[in-house]
Amino acid sequence: MEVMPWNGFAFLSSGLGSFAGIAVYIWLALCLYIIAQKTNTANPWLAWIPIAQYILALQIAGKPWWWIFLFLIPIVNIVLGIIVAWKICEARNKPGWLAILLLIPIANLVIPGIVAFTD
Repeated sequence: MEVMPWNGFAFLSSGLGSFAGIAVYIWLALCLYIIAQKTNTANPWLAWIPIAQYILALQIAGKPWWWIFLFLIPIVNIVLGIIVAWKICEARNKPGWLAILLLIPIANLVIPGIVAFTD
């Protein structure tokens, strides 16, 4: 059986993609955890549980828990995501317009760190 050169590349890239995805998840969960601690939100450990982190974000933003169902609606989820992020920024005494920057690909990894780690 002949090994095609792209098979090794596919294996390598899928492994790197998985690693990058896990790294991004850990980074964003850590930022949400720290934001929850700094805003004195109950149960900051929810930041590490995939679906529960949305409920935690809604708690930080001061929005009702049932908004999580609205996140299942296309387009509405983008608008609500910006609203929730805006309120989270304001809860940390940061300008709300930072939430708009979350739509920019690299900025959406930097902004959570700014909101979480700066005072």
